[in-house]
Amino acid sequence: MEHHPAAAWLTEAAASAVQHGSGNLLRVVLIMMVLGCVLTAWFLLRGYKRKDD
Repeated sequence: MEHHPAAAWLTEAAASAVQHGSGNLLRVVLIMMVLGCVLTAWFLLRGYKRKDD
């Protein structure tokens, strides 16, 4: 296994994105944003639930 510095890995990833397009990356980013918003809303709104006993 070779060790690549972070800058070399980032450059290689950017070059790969140019060749293959950014469709997959954009898809992953959008899915993560939606999941993050849902989890944040759940975390914030769960404190507002009241138990009326």
